[in-house]
Amino acid sequence: TNPDPAGKVPAIEKAVGRRDLSVVPQLVKDLDDEDPAVRFYAIYALRELTGEEFGYRYFYDRDQRKPYVLRWNQWLAKWQAERPAEQSPKK
Repeated sequence: TNPDPAGKVPAIEKAVGRRDLSVVPQLVKDLDDEDPAVRFYAIYALRELTGEEFGYRYFYDRDQRKPYVLRWNQWLAKWQAERPAEQSPKK
């Protein structure tokens, strides 16, 4: 949740290394970050942790990203609903 990309990017890499699924909701939020580096690492991490990307491209402008971010949010809601309560990431 660090707003500074200099802190956020290493945290994302660390979460991927630990296979930490609790970060998935934040990564989905980060797909719409104004910093392209944050978006790049967010989709990289989501792909590594979930195996999905849904056609999302970090370099798209906000309007181009909108349908992909919506798709990710729909996926997230379903994913969270299907996971046992003890394994669901915190919101």
